[in-house]
Amino acid sequence: MQLQHQYRTFVLVADMQALTDNADNPEKVRQNLTEVVLDYLAVGLDPKVATFCVQSMLPELAELTMYYLNLVTVARLQRNPTVKEEMRQKDFEAQVPAGFLCYPVSQAADITAFKAHLVPVGEDQKPMIEQTVEIVRSFNRLYGEVLVEPEALVPQIARLPGTDGQSKMGKSLGNAIYLSDSADVVAKKVRGMFTDPKHLRVEDPGTVEGNPVFTYLDAFDPDTEKVQGLKDHYRRGGLGDTVVKRRLAEVLEAFLGPIRKRREDYARDPAEVMRLLKEGTERAREVTSRTLSEVRKAMRLDYWP
Repeated sequence: MQLQHQYRTFVLVADMQALTDNADNPEKVRQNLTEVVLDYLAVGLDPKVATFCVQSMLPELAELTMYYLNLVTVARLQRNPTVKEEMRQKDFEAQVPAGFLCYPVSQAADITAFKAHLVPVGEDQKPMIEQTVEIVRSFNRLYGEVLVEPEALVPQIARLPGTDGQSKMGKSLGNAIYLSDSADVVAKKVRGMFTDPKHLRVEDPGTVEGNPVFTYLDAFDPDTEKVQGLKDHYRRGGLGDTVVKRRLAEVLEAFLGPIRKRREDYARDPAEVMRLLKEGTERAREVTSRTLSEVRKAMRLDYWP
């Protein structure tokens, strides 16, 4: 949250990207628009500081995507490890929609339209930034220095694993804890979390590495000494999973309680949420239209003023 006070920040709600695997259910995308914004507001993003905007309401992004598609090959898109993994998870195989395969190019348009030099991402999204850099370099080499090369800003704990022990947490995988979850729901999800499958009895030594419960404690428990003590005890045996999970449930509730309250407060006025989105998108268009004008001029596509 500190980044919004250090840099000019744009928060893009990528509804067009959501359609790449929800084309048959646009109502879901529409409904999730507000839900995503409520999450951002709840965790502390301030619309008076950061600019919230909607991808589909910025037509410059679609035009930039079209230009960039000529700078990348299908083979390169197919080699993108993030795309390959998401295709595997969604079981697309040979039936992958073209929009899904090409969404890294759309993402490059999102980034470059704002001339962003820092992009906060999880470790799994670094290949997307690398692909954007390749597109930027190709464009600048062909048409002149117009676009800015972005850098990935990866936090220490870039992405939490799923509660089922899978490497990726996601709504579509059903292994996530949501900001809107009640305290009871969070506690229930924590009780069902994957742990060390070989830790069958309390007295057995357990493995901390790769254990999602301890990964979450590392991320959310401010008492690092207590967490280290739990790890040491778990490793030597004599500490049950139930005790560790109870600690995690307490820590998560202390963290999520205020967030949940803010989310509920914002959710009472959906019209206000849409208003700030509309105003933010209008401000964002001032930026994206300038970038597009520079791109058109560089590509000799500025036929008339």
